[in-house]
Amino acid sequence: MLFEPFSRRILFTASLAGLSRVGAGKSASPSIDRRRLVQRHNPILRQMDPLSPLSVGNGEFTFTADVTGLQSFPGEYSSGIPLCTQSHWGWHSFPVPAGMSVSDFRMTPMDTYGRMVGYPIKAEGQKEMYQWLRENPHRLNLARIGFVFRKADGSAAVVADLREMQQTLDLWTGVLVSRYRLGEEKVTVQTCAHPREDAIAVRVESSLIRRGNLEIMISFPYGSPGMDASDWAKPERHASTLVPLEARKIRIVRRLDEASYQVEVGWAVDGSFRQAAPHEYRLQPGKGLSGFEFVARFSPKSKPFAPLSAPRTFEESEEHWRRFWASGAAVDLEGSSDARAGELERRIVLSQYLTAIQCAGSVPPQETGLTCNSWNGKFHLEMHWWHAAHFALWNRLALLEKSLDWYRAILPEARKTAERQGYAGARWPKMVGPDGRESPSPIGPLLVWQQPHPIYYAELCHRTRPGAESLQRFQDVVFQTADFMASFAYYQKEKDRFVLGPPLIPAQENHAPAGTWNACYELAYWRWGLETACQWRQRLGQKPDPSWLRVLSKLSSLPVREGVYLAHENCPETFQQKNLDHPSMLAALGVLPGKGVDRETMRRTLQAVLRDWRWESTWGWDYPMIAMTAARLGEPEKAVDALLLETPKNRYLPNGHNWQRANLPLYLPGNGGLLAAIAVMTAGWEGSSKAESHPGWPRDGRWQVRSEGFLPIL
Repeated sequence: MLFEPFSRRILFTASLAGLSRVGAGKSASPSIDRRRLVQRHNPILRQMDPLSPLSVGNGEFTFTADVTGLQSFPGEYSSGIPLCTQSHWGWHSFPVPAGMSVSDFRMTPMDTYGRMVGYPIKAEGQKEMYQWLRENPHRLNLARIGFVFRKADGSAAVVADLREMQQTLDLWTGVLVSRYRLGEEKVTVQTCAHPREDAIAVRVESSLIRRGNLEIMISFPYGSPGMDASDWAKPERHASTLVPLEARKIRIVRRLDEASYQVEVGWAVDGSFRQAAPHEYRLQPGKGLSGFEFVARFSPKSKPFAPLSAPRTFEESEEHWRRFWASGAAVDLEGSSDARAGELERRIVLSQYLTAIQCAGSVPPQETGLTCNSWNGKFHLEMHWWHAAHFALWNRLALLEKSLDWYRAILPEARKTAERQGYAGARWPKMVGPDGRESPSPIGPLLVWQQPHPIYYAELCHRTRPGAESLQRFQDVVFQTADFMASFAYYQKEKDRFVLGPPLIPAQENHAPAGTWNACYELAYWRWGLETACQWRQRLGQKPDPSWLRVLSKLSSLPVREGVYLAHENCPETFQQKNLDHPSMLAALGVLPGKGVDRETMRRTLQAVLRDWRWESTWGWDYPMIAMTAARLGEPEKAVDALLLETPKNRYLPNGHNWQRANLPLYLPGNGGLLAAIAVMTAGWEGSSKAESHPGWPRDGRWQVRSEGFLPIL
């Protein structure tokens, strides 16, 4: 199962807002030297690090390399981040179990105020289909491309034979440069991704080529939902067919059950291509050469390609990344005396690169982007905000917009879900693949905080590009989302109010659905989403929907006990037994503007979280969420402290990835959340004082902050 991207454009907004600076006694300064800012954080590796392979990509396609510049020693990374080649269109499904049908899966009824509503939450009596639905479709590892080295005596080289390693990812050009020695022979490799095609270009220089001791191996696995997206033990389950095209160009056609795709490999000088095993091929540079270049291009369809050369691919990569870094926003912390400033700036710069190559595609990204699989390669729609909302705040709206047409594409499926459950409008799934079919889970189908997200994205687009075009483009998504939200709220006649749940699992997922109602963040988001949808109708010359207004007029107040906000109304133990996972009540003022939030109650809530929360249970986006709340409350020191809190899941690896645990060694919601928090701290929010620059940064003289191009959050 392969999916064509909705859009393959890489667009950038070039407008820059005014330059500002904060710091004791400092005045306006010249524009930021963006190249210097970016390149001082180029990742440099001097040894093989299983947790820090480096990636090149373009938002739709990513290639992750080991220290050789290709994927030569994948076994060395099995304990860390796997070496994969992934795309947004490359998906595979196992055959449906014999005698079964997807439509046969039984929903589990849950009492909803006397009405039974079905959710795909249990495997009882249907374990095989439950697991199949979770695992399919799963994202493919399209190929492994690596070097095969031989030593002077002809024996195969192993990783221990490499020495004097130095690998640098030049962020300004998107080129990965790898240098090392094999014995006495030097090897220099340059690797980059094409900015628009799903292709890599590779340039290698070494006397190993002249001696015939270097080959390029391209091999293909069967599909797998596992972290490395690869099953190398089933060669009989898939097919690889070599098709010669012309001199120095070949095509390999791949088929895995119902999925198919192609790989085209081209080179410009003497070389030979041969099949070494059923799914393994070797590209041998001609003897006597000191250098060799090739391009490998992937596509979901068998189609003729326009010519693509390695030199031109390197040129386009350099042009693309110069344009990326020169546009949008920037923040420079040079000159700060706080010892943490350099590390924070490193995280900011690397997070921009990682989210651009992993989270800016035609569908929402999985939590590990296009690096490797997590949750079978599927994406989690409640995380899409944390992956990509920052693009709008950093004045790179086009990188968010690319994924938004997918919501329009799956709108019919979302409407079916709402209708089946007895609701109006469209109910968006949680864990999902590009087909829009929700995966069964004991938690995911009962989450609701992803429901208002599309309204938020639409509002970001309209705020940046006001006018009829954005209103017409997103009105169906906005209105269908609001229809569901209004019908999901239940009217309690005895208390004359609307409530959310039960059943409901809040963003803080450690709550039983039957005993959860009126979650703090969700209530605040419901109010904001319905009010914003009403504004959209008015912009289009329509009257607000009466059902939306009725819910808004009587929506429950945020739950409070002993002067602090609770996780939900039925959770008095929020800061005792339930002080773990996401402290999501803080998002009501931070991620959201906070209408209906009492600032002093939220301030006490923030203090209670910082004092009592169990940090080992939190996740990478929690720290930016805390920072946004602290910034809006006028507590900038707490905002910075939250971003740099020393706790396991706030760890950022040498490659910039946010580590969480052994089976989730990277977590892009942490990177995207960091960038959103920096935007809030730097540009403020709608309604914040225009006279106060950088409202979320401390003013104690230790932080020197220069910025360009940011937009305030909603």
